[in-house]
Amino acid sequence: MRIVFMGTPDFAVAALEALHEAGHDIVGVYTRMDTPKNRGMKMLPPPVKVKALEYGIPVYQPKNLRGEDTQQQLRDMNPEVIVVAAYGRILPQAVLDIPKYGCLNIHASLLPKYRGASPINACILHGETQAGVTIMQMDAGLDTGDMLLPVATDMLPDECCGSLHDRLAKIGGEAIVKALDLLEKGELKGEPQPETGFTYAPMIQTADCKIDFTKSACAVCCAIRAYDPAPGAFATLGGDKMKLFGASLEQAEGTCGAPGTIVKNDKKGIVVACGEGAVRIGTVQGAGGKKMPADAFFRGHAALLEEIFC
Repeated sequence: MRIVFMGTPDFAVAALEALHEAGHDIVGVYTRMDTPKNRGMKMLPPPVKVKALEYGIPVYQPKNLRGEDTQQQLRDMNPEVIVVAAYGRILPQAVLDIPKYGCLNIHASLLPKYRGASPINACILHGETQAGVTIMQMDAGLDTGDMLLPVATDMLPDECCGSLHDRLAKIGGEAIVKALDLLEKGELKGEPQPETGFTYAPMIQTADCKIDFTKSACAVCCAIRAYDPAPGAFATLGGDKMKLFGASLEQAEGTCGAPGTIVKNDKKGIVVACGEGAVRIGTVQGAGGKKMPADAFFRGHAALLEEIFC
């Protein structure tokens, strides 16, 4: 099938790889512009651009898709379908109308749950037992189009956002290949999303990542895992910000203390009391420091074991 692909981060790379390996004719790739990163602020290309150039596919990086020149460029490519995966740009109706089969989006949730920008984080944050990907027909709304092909997967014990992201990226690549096969056969049928019962997962703000240890251990554990590895959950200890990673529920009996108290420190990390129960944290990152095992960090900062997370 003749395809234009639109995507930007690592999540989208898996889909581009799957489409290429399946033999589809990818006539162009649209992605976000190069951005300055790291201490040297060197301009770095998006992961999708790197992969597309590796395949020899033309890459386009317009500021937006509203310009007539950009839209005419897309028309000239004559795609049968546009596949979108975490592109990060709004597709105007004029673009949605260009392909014969419209635009298909690889959305990383089981719609209608968690429309929006951060569905993978939201799935972990809210303690879902299943996650998944939905291939959907794009319309003018925010992830409101018809559901074409949902694929579910069980959550793994103590799974963090990074792990789930990688699994869903692979699932998304497999799902879009299957969806296009069904589309060519005339067997891909859409199901409208319900008008009620949907939820949104908005863009993550820094304040969202601050851990409140007065909540239950289950809620705290989910929150830490939801932002692991990025942007990173955090709390304040001894007056400084500390990022927290590798959370799991602590099952040991007799754990007690005011919320935020470090009640145990061993080779597996620290155990912190919550409003109900306790959570084990395996990895931390102090202010201005590197991410490291919690036991190693606190060997060098033993006085902080007497402080309380807030």
